[in-house]
Amino acid sequence: MSRLRTRLRTRLRRVHRDDRGQITPWTIVGVVIVLVLAGLVLDLGLGMSDKVRLLDVAQGAARAGAREIDLATYRATGTVQLQPAQAAAAARTFAQQANVEGQVTASASATTVTVTITGIRQTQLLHIVGITGLAVSATATATPLTGVTAPS
Repeated sequence: MSRLRTRLRTRLRRVHRDDRGQITPWTIVGVVIVLVLAGLVLDLGLGMSDKVRLLDVAQGAARAGAREIDLATYRATGTVQLQPAQAAAAARTFAQQANVEGQVTASASATTVTVTITGIRQTQLLHIVGITGLAVSATATATPLTGVTAPS
């Protein structure tokens, strides 16, 4: 009986000291961490790229709206001011022709045109951790100018 107990204790000690298979959980955790970091790099990089593109379109749309000068007022008084309804419409038309996916908002006053474009960037890797989209937006403002002006 004592031999049996000794053998049993010896086997239990070996099993307890045996660490085979311990690398598997660490490998799985490591792979998940690498995928999340790769997702951050890839998806946030693509989101920044989309933001730059939206900003480019928003700036172009604002400049297109800023070309809608009220010529009658300019010829009569020399004052440069916009036709707000036409300026906002020109900005929206420019953004639509640029095939921007998302919501385009254009507003204009007598002196400025402001364009805001918002959209959602679908994620490539971050959907693994439940993030399916990133909000992306850009806003640009333009004012009408005439003649040759120096850069500011």
